[in-house]
Amino acid sequence: MDNRIYIYTDGACKGNPGPGGWGALLIYKEHKKEINGFSKDTTNNIMELTAVIESLLIIKQKSDITIITDSNYVKDGITKWIANWKKKGWKTSNKKPVKNKDLWKKLDDLSNNHNIKWEWVRGHTGNPGNEKADQLANEAIIKNLT
Repeated sequence: MDNRIYIYTDGACKGNPGPGGWGALLIYKEHKKEINGFSKDTTNNIMELTAVIESLLIIKQKSDITIITDSNYVKDGITKWIANWKKKGWKTSNKKPVKNKDLWKKLDDLSNNHNIKWEWVRGHTGNPGNEKADQLANEAIIKNLT
């Protein structure tokens, strides 16, 4: 039996910056949970990070997780860039402060509680989980702007 939790995440923004939403679909065996949220003034990258963070906050015990995102920013940030950011005092290779440092720190802390496999999927290409996460993110925006 597959005890892995699969999480599809996405962020959306109407303008960048502008009003934004995030969405996630969490799947464990036959169980599915949909979550989403809204921010009045944000960026797409913040919404992408928030979708992953909010998903991981739900999972209370150490788990095997696959996170599927269409954001290279999130996937590469947490798997490739973060180690150097921490070594360099949260500075980029250009010696500039890392954007969204508070969210990266939170994601790093939460990630360390689990065994996470990160997968990137091209957005808007018919992947059902990614399409659902995108729908949830956009629904959060629409609900809060009407």
